[in-house]
Amino acid sequence: MGDYQFLMLKDAITCINQKVNLFSVILDFTLPQRTKGTDYFCKLKVIDESHSEFWVPVHVFAQEIDGLPLVASVGDIIQLSRVTMTVHEGDVYAIFNNKFSSFALYDGKDGDSFHPYKVSLRFHAREHDERRIASLRKWLASSEVIDVPNFSLLREIDRVVCVNLACKVLHISKTTNDKWMIFLWDGTDAPPISIYNKLEDELQNPLPLHFEPLPPSRDVLCTFPTVGTILRVILDVDCVTYILQLLKVDQWMKFFHVFCKMHEGLWYGVFTSSSMIRDMPNDDILIFERQSNCDQRSLGELDRMPYWSCPWPSKITEVKRIDVPFSTLMDVLTCKKETNNFRCVVRFVAVIPWRVEDFRAPCGAYRVRFTLEDPTARIHAYAHAENGEEFFNCSSTDALKRKVIKLLGVPASRDGEAIMGGARNPPWVQCYLKSNPIKQRHWIFETKLLG
Repeated sequence: MGDYQFLMLKDAITCINQKVNLFSVILDFTLPQRTKGTDYFCKLKVIDESHSEFWVPVHVFAQEIDGLPLVASVGDIIQLSRVTMTVHEGDVYAIFNNKFSSFALYDGKDGDSFHPYKVSLRFHAREHDERRIASLRKWLASSEVIDVPNFSLLREIDRVVCVNLACKVLHISKTTNDKWMIFLWDGTDAPPISIYNKLEDELQNPLPLHFEPLPPSRDVLCTFPTVGTILRVILDVDCVTYILQLLKVDQWMKFFHVFCKMHEGLWYGVFTSSSMIRDMPNDDILIFERQSNCDQRSLGELDRMPYWSCPWPSKITEVKRIDVPFSTLMDVLTCKKETNNFRCVVRFVAVIPWRVEDFRAPCGAYRVRFTLEDPTARIHAYAHAENGEEFFNCSSTDALKRKVIKLLGVPASRDGEAIMGGARNPPWVQCYLKSNPIKQRHWIFETKLLG
C-alpha cells in the first residue's frame, strides 16, 4: 500500500504479510524487555473506531530502549508506519521493525497539542495527521473504551495480590544484594500479618526489623512520614535504568500491576516486567483523597493509633500515664532528642528468651527482649530489671506463661492450653517506651501486663 495511506484496523488485519500504516489508540503496553539476542522489545495493544471490541497486538523491536515507543499513558495515540501484518496460530498482529518502520506518540483525549511527545528516527509528519488525531480524541471523549483502573490503598491489601497503587515515592536505594528498591507511601496503615515464625527459633532466626538487608541511614529515615506504612518495592525488571529515570523522589506516581507479598510478617512489593509507572498531575483527585485522609489523622487525640487497633487496643496491658498522646514507632525512631518517652500502640511479635523460666538472669533480674511492631516500623524493646518487675507484674511462673502467650498471640485450645507452632496473631496493646533514638535503644517502662 502507499506510504501515505492509513488503514483502519478492521482493514489492516486482512492485509497479511503486507506493510501498513495505522493511527490507533493504545489500550495497554508492556515495559521494555531484552530479547534473547542483543536488542529490546515491547508489546502494545491497540484499538480504533473500527475495531474497538477486540484489540490488535503490536510487537516492537529496537536496538536500544530509547528506540521503543515509551508510552506515557494508556489511552494515548500512536501513529505506526510500515508495520508488517502477520498471523500466528490464527492471531493477527503487527510487527514493527526499526529498519523500515516508524512511530509517533501523541497525548490522548485530554491532549491539546498535535506535536508528538516521542518519535522514532524515521518518522515524518504528514499533512493530514492532525485531522486523524482530532478524530481519535473525539471518539475517545465520547466512548468508554478505556477503562479507568481502580487504585488500592495500602490498608486495603489483605492478601498476596496484584494491585494498582497511587503513592508518593519517598526514597530509592540499591540493596546489598544488588537489587534496586523503592519506598512508597500513601498515608494509610497496611493490615497486620499473622506470624508463622516459631517462638523457639527467634534466637537463631530472629524476625527482621525491616524487609531490606540494611535499613536507610538515620538521615534518610528522618525524612520519612511518621504515620502510615512505607511499602518497600523491589524492581525485578531488565530495564532498571529506564525505570529509575521515570521515578521521581518526593512525587506522587501511579504504579500498575505491582505484586504485593509477605515476608516474615512484613509487606513488600515486586515491580515486574508486567508492571507500569505513570506520572500524576498535582491536582489529581487520588492525591487529594490520600493527603486528606492523612491530614484527618492529625486532627484528634487518637490520630497516631494504628487504624487496625480501633476502636481501642486490648486491655491486657496498662500504662500509667494516659495523658500522654500516642506516638508511632516511626516517631520513636526519628526523634531528635537523645532520650524521650513515648506512648505507643503495638503488637508484641517475638521474644528472647522464649521460655518464661529463662526471663531472669542468674542474678535474679529480668532481661527480656521483645520485638514490637506497628504499621510504621519494628523495633527491639527491653523489659529489664525493675522495669521488668513492673511489666510482668506476676509472682507465679504459670500465670506469667498465660500472660505472655496471650501477649504474643499464641492460639489456645478450648481448655486454654497453648497451641505452639501455628500462626500467631498478637493483639494491639498499649505500651510506654523510654527510648534513646540516636543509639536505637528502647525500654518498656511504666507498663503492666495484666493478662
